Amino acid sequence: MISGNFAIPAAVQLDIFRRMALLKGNDERARKVIRSGRLVMPYYSYRGQEVIPSAISACLTDDDYICTIYRGIHDMLAKGLPLKDLWAELAGRVDGTCKGKGGPMHLTYPAKGLMVTTGIVGSSLPIANGLAWSSQLENDDRVTVAYFGDGASNIGAFHESLNLASVWKLPVIFVCQNNRFAEHTAYESGTSADRIADRGIAYSMPAARVDGNSPSDVYAFAREAVERARAGEGPTLIEAMTFRFHGHIFGDDDSYMDKAEKAAAIEADPYPIFRAQLIESGVATESELAAIEAGIETQLDEAVDFALASPWPEPAELKRDVFEEELA
Repeated sequence: MISGNFAIPAAVQLDIFRRMALLKGNDERARKVIRSGRLVMPYYSYRGQEVIPSAISACLTDDDYICTIYRGIHDMLAKGLPLKDLWAELAGRVDGTCKGKGGPMHLTYPAKGLMVTTGIVGSSLPIANGLAWSSQLENDDRVTVAYFGDGASNIGAFHESLNLASVWKLPVIFVCQNNRFAEHTAYESGTSADRIADRGIAYSMPAARVDGNSPSDVYAFAREAVERARAGEGPTLIEAMTFRFHGHIFGDDDSYMDKAEKAAAIEADPYPIFRAQLIESGVATESELAAIEAGIETQLDEAVDFALASPWPEPAELKRDVFEEELA
């Protein structure tokens, strides 16, 4: 596992913290709103995995692309998905990113490079290859990131995508958020390889396992991967080790998780650790970080109210965006 004390500029550290605070606050609010009965929806908590997309997004521009899976709300938010658009979509309203027809499993926001949230495990990888290929053909300097879980590394699309990306030297970064569970199956029960990162060797691809709870480790390797991709040197595989604090889906009793392992992971929550480091190192004061958190809570209040005030889609929307429509 890559581990070190890579020095991140203070401004970048604060940027990563803001993203992490947004992700943490959003997840906590989503679970609270569901428990209150204000919204009924499927929800996949990402709590505990905030570092990975926050540190990686700090290396990207708005023009860069990402593709993620149905557990990837945090990936979308970290890259810049507006809260009001997100919550209107979660509520199934017309002001959502997909007019309320996609819900939490199918988010998109091209203005920030958020191209696809897919409900098919592992399908973010071949789609990312297509986007990266278009960038290569257009020479537009964009980088594409494909997020996926450890379970997705066992399907054919993973291997096919890594092989093709390496053959064509596509500007794509494959990021496995290894939270140690594929839905309800523990990593060691479904994956023969000790490390997902080792699979990069088979495709002549730079790869590393990094501490997914360390902003400095994730940022350092992601920045290197982004620079390599922009320089035309091809793809990179990153396996970021982390742990999700809740079950696969909201309401899951997570009885398949080892209680001691889960308790240890929560005790090592990267959010308060990074927050304390920022204060101790003099990057920010307690009041400055508290102000950031309070501002996010206000934004969440406004986003939830906006979503619930947004109108429902009209019945005609059921047939719109399904078949090609003749121009008038």
